[in-house]
Amino acid sequence: SQKIGYSANISIMEGCNKYCSFCIVPYTRGREISRPCNDIIFEISALSKKGVREINLLGQNVNAYMGLKFNGKICYFAELLRLVAEIDGIDRIRFITSHPREFTDDIIEVYKDTPKLVSFLHLPVQSGSNKILQLMKRAYTTEDYKTIIDKLKTARPNIQISSDFIVGFPGETEIEFQQTMQFIKNINFDMSFSFIYSPRPGTPAARIKDNIDIQEKKNRLYILQKRINIQTMSWSRKMFNSIQSVLVENISNNNLTHLSGRTENNRIVTFPGSPDMIGKFVHVKIKNVHTHSLQAELV
Repeated sequence: SQKIGYSANISIMEGCNKYCSFCIVPYTRGREISRPCNDIIFEISALSKKGVREINLLGQNVNAYMGLKFNGKICYFAELLRLVAEIDGIDRIRFITSHPREFTDDIIEVYKDTPKLVSFLHLPVQSGSNKILQLMKRAYTTEDYKTIIDKLKTARPNIQISSDFIVGFPGETEIEFQQTMQFIKNINFDMSFSFIYSPRPGTPAARIKDNIDIQEKKNRLYILQKRINIQTMSWSRKMFNSIQSVLVENISNNNLTHLSGRTENNRIVTFPGSPDMIGKFVHVKIKNVHTHSLQAELV
């Protein structure tokens, strides 16, 4: 793990057992292996004493975490989140990347009672078409995914969801692409990482006939990204005049009298302030909304 200013990335597990048809990770990184729970808690406690205030838990499939405890019992991901939240000085918890198949109710419960866990979740869906999800071997349907999101919104009404999409997977006709577009609108995703499908040698998907020409793939990607950008902007606009908690990370690149930090929902904010605020959480009021950043003033 490396310390990045006042926010630190902590790897809690390696590998993946999912075998999605397009992915090489299980073949290259091997089976899921979770770090012992106490190692993780010990590492984070040490970092908090050095001034780290935000923890980002990392794994190929972070919510499948099953680390051993001292007593030989298993610590599941929901319990790990609660243990991290109890560490003094750690005030914000994020994690990436999750798989919908293991986004269990006990994890959703943590959103009800653990405010340190951010109201922002990256939950890759990959496609809004059940036919394509099946070809991808994702082992869930769009209905399953929507059920998870609905439960999350009940537990944490203001939660924002970002996702991953693969465009132009073999077998994706205009119909499946339109289903994905409709799904993006229905869930109202905030941001996304989206890619054009390209076969990875050695994966099952590489054996499926790729029937879509590259120009069509590029077109679909453009349409999808444009839609997501509109949604990102409308989520940002909702923040206008709101009060946000910001972890101050450094002096702004553009203006030495301004500071910069991140909101809970992963927006970069700049505002006038003094260097002694770096490494602390402050409350700011959003006064200006741009595509990739916000401007604010201290409350």
